[in-house]
Amino acid sequence: MSSRIVDIPGAADSDSGALTPGLVVLDGYGTGVADIVRLADGAARPVPGTEAMKRVEESWDAARRMAATGRVYGRSTGVGANRNEDVPTEAAADHGLRLLRSHAGAIGAELPARQVRAMLAVRANQLLAGGAGLRPTIVTALCEALETGAYPVVNEFGSVGTGDIAALAQVGLALAGEHPWREAEARWHAPGAGGPGADGLGARESGPDRQGAREQEAGAPEAQALDNNDALALISSNALTLGQAALALHELRGLIGATQVVAALSLLAVDGSHEAYAAPVHAARRHPATAEVACRMRELIGAADRPTPPLGRLQDPYGFRCLPQIHGPALDAADALEEVLTVEINAAAENPLISAEDMAAYHHGGFYQAGLALALDHFRLSLTQVARLSTSRLSTLNEPAYTRLRPFLADHEPASSGVMILEYAAGAALGDLRAFSAPASLGHAVLSRGVEEQASFASLAARQTLRACDAYRLVVGCELVAAVRALRQRELRPDPELPVGRALELAESVLDADQTDRPLTDDVTTAAELLDRFTDIWRGSTA
Repeated sequence: MSSRIVDIPGAADSDSGALTPGLVVLDGYGTGVADIVRLADGAARPVPGTEAMKRVEESWDAARRMAATGRVYGRSTGVGANRNEDVPTEAAADHGLRLLRSHAGAIGAELPARQVRAMLAVRANQLLAGGAGLRPTIVTALCEALETGAYPVVNEFGSVGTGDIAALAQVGLALAGEHPWREAEARWHAPGAGGPGADGLGARESGPDRQGAREQEAGAPEAQALDNNDALALISSNALTLGQAALALHELRGLIGATQVVAALSLLAVDGSHEAYAAPVHAARRHPATAEVACRMRELIGAADRPTPPLGRLQDPYGFRCLPQIHGPALDAADALEEVLTVEINAAAENPLISAEDMAAYHHGGFYQAGLALALDHFRLSLTQVARLSTSRLSTLNEPAYTRLRPFLADHEPASSGVMILEYAAGAALGDLRAFSAPASLGHAVLSRGVEEQASFASLAARQTLRACDAYRLVVGCELVAAVRALRQRELRPDPELPVGRALELAESVLDADQTDRPLTDDVTTAAELLDRFTDIWRGSTA
């Protein structure tokens, strides 16, 4: 879905000389995960689509007319268990603000700028789908915040997967001038210039956390006059969950590819067989993603489609032999998650749905995120299998029967431990990853006096998927440190024209060559950071 980006050739920032970023045209229809990530990272500026803004205008006009003449949930009535309580006409103006104030009770740590920006991008795009019945200036204000870098204070906990109402109520109060913003420098950079977390936004606090004082907050949009026709329409969304899920998917999909490059280095270090990646093997069992992984492996290492059998041992350990069968399902899970996210990012899922064409407000449960929760759970479970395979290869690298080197790739001092500790460290990080993979969709809650008697916990699933990123990086970083050490000890140098050859040159340029017993903390940290560049190598292969 990257076609939403429009680049401006030759444009440059007048102060820094940096390239002006592309534009993401938000239209509520074709915006994808990559677009949300670019906006969260400050690698692109948002522009509302012209036709989409017309839909917003029409929906807003219809919603106001319906709320003035009939009963519309959350506009002329209360919400939740208060749904049958009518709001008197004379109280309607204050009803929206009271709703935001009462619901802006998210708790826990403040979320980082990148996650909040992803939420703002998702919500702006959803509103442009035209079903919310919310005033158009709210869309403009959200886009303005994305462009300036300012973002509202949003706390971590407040959703059970039936709408991020607490987080979005904080956004609503910030737009109304009653909730603090954080100021961030809008130091835009060219698309693709930064990795995960490198959003080009130097966040700094904008003063004390108190209501009002918007004049101190550079970059915050003009205060909006929100009323009963805006409040529920703004908060009836899972935009935070979707934004967090998009960020996590983007990073982890890349890391799965990087892991395959690391596995290729490990395969070379143990003189592994190429047979497991042979084209006939995967033509006989036609799972497309599994075949793609095998083909990519052949490209990485320069193997033939029909490699000759090895002269030595038969059947490598599962860490090598079953790599396509484990990485393939992970790619399938990533694709399935992206399909769900693409639908939801472009969905008019607000309750009620305002249909200007019908002049009707349809009350429904379209906000319920069972599909997203299940897709996130599936993805994390598949990711854990990929990480577990990395620890298996790490164990193989420590075994002289496969490397023909000293145990634990130690130096020649008596009883040296070499990289022994990496197995323990990787196992500990894998333990966290395994805990994060517990299915969030098994959660349950009965809320609002029993009216809302189910919860998807997609919000928890998204947070767990984000938290999995660091643990996963460290697991694979441990394998990379060991693989490079083994290749150095064996003095093996693959063809530098091959992707695996370029990967080894890159790793050797940044990883310490000292193989005496010493702390390996910094080595693993460096290796984990290097994985983003390995992702580029993986994407550059021709599979």
